[in-house]
Amino acid sequence: MDNPDVLLNIINVMLKALYILVIAGLSIFLFLKIDKEKRMEEMISRLKKSLNEMDEQAKLIMRTDMELNKIQEELDKKIAGLYAVQRLTRTISTTMEQSQIFKRVKAAYLEELGFEKAYGALWSEREEKFISCLSIGYLEDESYAIASFLDTQKERFLDLIHKEKTVSSTSIQQYVDFEKEKMKSVFKVNSFVISPILPKEGSKGFLFIGTDNTDVAITAGDEELITILTNQIGQSIENALLFEKTWRAQQELEIEVEKRTHQLTLAIEEVKKVSKRKTDFISSVSHELRTPLTSIKGYASILLAEKLGQLPEAVKARLEKINVHSDELVHMVNSLLDISRIESGKATMKMEEQDLKTMIINVVDLIMIQCKAKNIELVADVQGILPHVLADRSQVERIFINLLGNAVKFTPQNGKITIRAKQKGKEVQVDISDTGIGIPPDALSSIFEEFYRVDNAINQQVKGTGLGLALVKRIVEAHKGRIWVESIIDKGSTFSFTLPIK
Repeated sequence: MDNPDVLLNIINVMLKALYILVIAGLSIFLFLKIDKEKRMEEMISRLKKSLNEMDEQAKLIMRTDMELNKIQEELDKKIAGLYAVQRLTRTISTTMEQSQIFKRVKAAYLEELGFEKAYGALWSEREEKFISCLSIGYLEDESYAIASFLDTQKERFLDLIHKEKTVSSTSIQQYVDFEKEKMKSVFKVNSFVISPILPKEGSKGFLFIGTDNTDVAITAGDEELITILTNQIGQSIENALLFEKTWRAQQELEIEVEKRTHQLTLAIEEVKKVSKRKTDFISSVSHELRTPLTSIKGYASILLAEKLGQLPEAVKARLEKINVHSDELVHMVNSLLDISRIESGKATMKMEEQDLKTMIINVVDLIMIQCKAKNIELVADVQGILPHVLADRSQVERIFINLLGNAVKFTPQNGKITIRAKQKGKEVQVDISDTGIGIPPDALSSIFEEFYRVDNAINQQVKGTGLGLALVKRIVEAHKGRIWVESIIDKGSTFSFTLPIK
């Protein structure tokens, strides 16, 4: 240890060791520092990336917000436009005059849509030109210039109408060969929408809507709104034409009805005159026939009584026929006189309160003999209390006798006849039904006419005048009643009539 060299060596070794340790420590420190710096750079890189991403997201949010604001503005504009178009179309649809349709389009509606100018025209096939129907926002000379432009460009406008496409200043050249700038110049606008008017009937045309505001941009929504408007204008034109046709047809119909009514009135007057002449003629002839008939019947009765001497049987038989036929003629004459008196209002109806039930019972007793001869069952079905009627007793009995006589005549052996009576409102309805041969359907409408006889086997065998039912009808109508018949061939018939309750 006292050797200086050894000590020096030890010191050198220690210094070397210390140097190595220092170097190692510095190396470790430097390595740690480099690693830290690398981590810092990575962190900074990640932060930059995050910042860039956040910046992109912020830009995206801003763009989205701007787009949303734009969409909101567009939506608000579209809603406002829809309300404006709705009010305008409602106003247009309330008129039925074609000349008033375009006059309903006012500047105030255009302003709500964001426009201040409008021009409308319809194509005239007769004049082969566009006729101006609407001009808003234009002076007279400007409207004249537009009309002149239409004359020179009518083929292109007709092409636009034919294509049935709404276009704007941003899309017109895609569909029609128009000079957009020329259009803007003539119509004095910066942007516009033009839409065809297409009624199914009537003149077609177009509606031009524009603005000279450079800040206004035409959108698809504007085109849709104007299309809705022109569709309504087209529909209104159709409605106006239909209304005009209907009105004209109604006027023509009213004129025709008035003309026909006048002709009918004249015809009715003529029928009344003819009917009166017929009634007067029948009445006159019937009165004239009464005298010779009375004489013939009187002389026949005297001869039959053999007051002028005894007669051979052959002569008596012929006189009996004269007497029978005279009775038939007298009955026909009396029926004709009764019908003519009722028709002319000269027949006096003695209207009194009558017990219809009692009348039916009395008439049944009268007809019962004829029924027994053919073994026909006659039933009077009058149940309960029947109100009294206001009627002429003798005339109502004639109704029953005629109807029941016919029922007996046309009902075969072992048949049945039923009389029913019931109250219906302020009337009493009487039904006389039989199980006879019935009436053909084509004869039902003529059965109550004078001298009409149904063509059947019984009428061919039994003679008649064809006046019985005609007389019955006149008597019922003179009582303010109604009479009708229902019948089925080979099943029977039902004659029904009404009389007013007292």
